[in-house]
Amino acid sequence: MALTVIGANAAQLREAAGEGSWVSPETIAQRPRNTRDLWREVYEMMPELPLENQYVNGETGERDEESTLISRLIRYHIFIKARPNRFRLDWKLTLADYLGAYERMVRDTYPGANVLTENPLEGDQAAIASLSRQQRDRLVHVLTSLFNPNYLSLVEEQANRELAEGTQETVDETSLEGEERRQRQVPRLPQSGDVELLLP
Repeated sequence: MALTVIGANAAQLREAAGEGSWVSPETIAQRPRNTRDLWREVYEMMPELPLENQYVNGETGERDEESTLISRLIRYHIFIKARPNRFRLDWKLTLADYLGAYERMVRDTYPGANVLTENPLEGDQAAIASLSRQQRDRLVHVLTSLFNPNYLSLVEEQANRELAEGTQETVDETSLEGEERRQRQVPRLPQSGDVELLLP
């Protein structure tokens, strides 16, 4: 979901987010901040995401169902890359790592590399690459909103501010007379002798 919203209020943001994807700031503020369990909330909000939890734990010899794509992504973001978890851009950079578009991911330091019998890096990269752009945008939105309780209210404030600015510009444009409006929209072309205006 793209969050470049111009002139939207909270109701429109909820509608644009789609069924079940809008989470109120109050709900998020009440959620636990334990990073070990946040992956569960991501899957609750986005059940279409691949789990990628088929890997076997080397110590127990059993399938490690707690080691999911999102749990590893969160650990990679926070503990391996030490990126802030409150900002969209940082989550986008992490997804860019998975897509091979930003920083190279190191197999030996990837979460689960030391515990699982098979390194999940390639599978996780393929899983992220299989997501549509809208799914990746929505994932960034969900992760940011979980780690930053103020995020949704900030998005709403920005949308309302842009709506107010857009309304103000429209009012200003309509109040101008015809010739004045045309002059305001089209910059004046350079005329001969304009260079003399630059002289001291």
